[in-house]
Amino acid sequence: MKARPGSVPWLLRHELRLFWYARLAAGKPGAPRRANWRVAGGGLLLWLGWHAGVFAALRAIGPSAGMPPWQFVIAVTAILLGTFLFMLSSALKTSVETLFERGDMDLLLSSPLPSHSIFVVKLAGMAAGVAALYLFFLAPLAHVGLLLGQFRWLAVYPVLLAMAVIAASLAMLLTLMLVRLLGARRTRVVAQVLGALAGASLFLLSQAGTFLSQDSGPPSSAMATVMAAAQVLEPQSPLLLPARAALGDGGAVAVIAAIGVLCALLTVGTTHRFFVRGLQQAASSNRVPKHTGPVRFRFGRGMPALVVAKEWRLVRRDPHLVSQVLLQLLYLLPLCFLVFRENTLQIPAFAAGLTMLCGSLGASLSWIILLAEDAPDLLATSPAKAATLRQAKLAAAVIPVFALVALPLSWLVARAPLAGLLTAATVCGATFGAALVTMWTGTPTARGEFKNRGARSIATRLLDLSNVLGWGALAWLLPRALEGTSLGIGLAGGIGAAAAIALGTLPLAWLLRIRTR
Repeated sequence: MKARPGSVPWLLRHELRLFWYARLAAGKPGAPRRANWRVAGGGLLLWLGWHAGVFAALRAIGPSAGMPPWQFVIAVTAILLGTFLFMLSSALKTSVETLFERGDMDLLLSSPLPSHSIFVVKLAGMAAGVAALYLFFLAPLAHVGLLLGQFRWLAVYPVLLAMAVIAASLAMLLTLMLVRLLGARRTRVVAQVLGALAGASLFLLSQAGTFLSQDSGPPSSAMATVMAAAQVLEPQSPLLLPARAALGDGGAVAVIAAIGVLCALLTVGTTHRFFVRGLQQAASSNRVPKHTGPVRFRFGRGMPALVVAKEWRLVRRDPHLVSQVLLQLLYLLPLCFLVFRENTLQIPAFAAGLTMLCGSLGASLSWIILLAEDAPDLLATSPAKAATLRQAKLAAAVIPVFALVALPLSWLVARAPLAGLLTAATVCGATFGAALVTMWTGTPTARGEFKNRGARSIATRLLDLSNVLGWGALAWLLPRALEGTSLGIGLAGGIGAAAAIALGTLPLAWLLRIRTR
């Protein structure tokens, strides 16, 4: 039976089709949307194999009466907390895409469809997209449990769907609130950062045992810390309600499902009108503002300085793009927590993390500045030498990376001079290597395709990975070589292999450049 055109089921079917194409689209960005049936078939085989593994596990466990032990309920609570944080991060990203990047809202709002139905479908599509990944891995528990007569595992479906609905509702409410407080342009950046923070917070929670452990003794695991902190909870505590629901408690399942439905109803009933106003603000924010001030010309600088200033100005004018690049710096915060414990500096971990971070940042900025040029024809026909332009663009890509890490590198050199100098060398190697690999093997593309840069050629991706991992391994091993009195065979071999990978990536990238251009 087909849904009536214009109805909520009809529109929801279209929304889910877009989600399918977004996850399984074949080809490069901008190619016609069609499902990649090889990916779908491989995923189906993996899913069936996962069913077989779950069948063996549940058959070995056997049916159990009553609730599992209290410690197991605490562990499931911690897992569900991490799952919800990831769901919230994904929902914030999807909410930003719905408001700012999808591009279909103008057509929907100008159609005879009621705005209430549009909002319901968008919220339902967000919830379905958020829950899809977790249902892929956890739904086999329900299927196999039904087959084996272990019906408690059927609670996986209502619990995960309710969590996804709550995460989608919170994400939409937060996005619309930010639109009201900050405006559409700033919301696009702030929501992106908040989504990344929600995901990064899980890593910080997983390291709680290391952060909270005493000065003496080995660090405790995150689960041990959770168990210790949960001693004060009663078995019937409301904080354990999601875990009891996931483990088959019928009353808890009903409560969680009711909370999810209530969140959806409140979100739809109270904010769908402001949803329309937020979309109108988002549409108006994409218009280019008119320049009202006088035009000022500055010709006092040379060509390289002008190109560098021009590239930085273009990047600065796109705060959404800046936020996507600088989100990688969030991983520096957990690194700073991890390298300090018992008032000692973990130099190898700090050096490796800083080197790999600089390589990743260098690759991102090089992609934007070297490949995503908005006016390549204008530069090609200018009287400036092509080599001068390339060198200036290369400098514009690597200078911000060095500026960001200058302070931690200076501090490391002051604490451990030789190790700090070695780290500075690996940071320079990773940053320059990433920029040169991008310049030699990358293909020009539009700046708006930054989030799709993973669809590059396999050779470029392998070269980027080899550059970052090679220099990161060197940064990890070289300080360790300074700690001992003698250089072991294994350590020397590791340093040699890492140096061969790091230093051999650039000649290989140059050879690929000669063959392709």
